[in-house]
Amino acid sequence: MKKKIPSEGELKNLKVESWGIWEKEKSIFDWSYSDTETCFILDGEVEVTDSETGEKLEFKKGDLVQFPKGLNCVWNVKKPIRKYYNFGDLEI
Repeated sequence: MKKKIPSEGELKNLKVESWGIWEKEKSIFDWSYSDTETCFILDGEVEVTDSETGEKLEFKKGDLVQFPKGLNCVWNVKKPIRKYYNFGDLEI
């Protein structure tokens, strides 16, 4: 799991505004990734825990986050989330 605060230029280069949008209310749920996902957080606050290692990653509005293919994790949506998302190998 990777997280960074991207520049406007990086967002433009990634064409983030052409990605799909996903929203979720406050909740806790298991999730697994069959492909690499990159997402840009528009609103909300989330803590994701790697089910195998226990590693935690917290992210919020303005963060660019990447989840690796094969990751099994638990999402804890602390504040309702809205994000752009894209599946596939992108360099962030």
